[in-house]
Amino acid sequence: MGSLVTPRLLRSVSLGDRSPPRLEDLLPAVAGGDRDAYESLYTRVAGPIYGLVLRVLRDPAQAEEVAQEVLLQIWRDAAGFDPARGSAMAWVMTRAHRRAVDRVRSEQSSADRHHRAAVRGVDICFDSVAEDVEHRLDREAVRECLAALTVLQREALTLAYYDGRSYREVAEQLDVPLGTIKTRIRDGLIRLRDCLGVAR
Repeated sequence: MGSLVTPRLLRSVSLGDRSPPRLEDLLPAVAGGDRDAYESLYTRVAGPIYGLVLRVLRDPAQAEEVAQEVLLQIWRDAAGFDPARGSAMAWVMTRAHRRAVDRVRSEQSSADRHHRAAVRGVDICFDSVAEDVEHRLDREAVRECLAALTVLQREALTLAYYDGRSYREVAEQLDVPLGTIKTRIRDGLIRLRDCLGVAR
């Protein structure tokens, strides 16, 4: 069969007075390994295949590459043609269209991967800085709101939430009844919530 040529370099075939064989007759011959039938088929379909693929891809170099892939696929898969399901040209062009669409999807997927890789570092850096700033602002707001509490409320809340002590331990340390500590902490939390603007 020799090496395949690109659609731009297709040689013309002189048919003389003979009628060209039908594609429906050529495909079964190609399936049987008939190289002459394949050359004839190639000459007939290479141009239409290239034209369709070029319309999909809009890139002549890629269109030539994909057209060659389709022509090789036809050589390998000619036995899959079923005349009961449609014309030979429809079978050929369906394969060309599918391969062209697959290439578009592959190129888009590759571009998406490159884009994600390019912005991943920026996203992480931005998120990290934004989160750090947010935590600092939150801490500052909590400090200001704690300063607005009464000394007794602030003392009870600090022991319970910053030192990790139980209400009973706070009551024992401050030598205050447990009920009083619970009230101070509850009232302090309400004032903190209102100061920080936390929704109820």
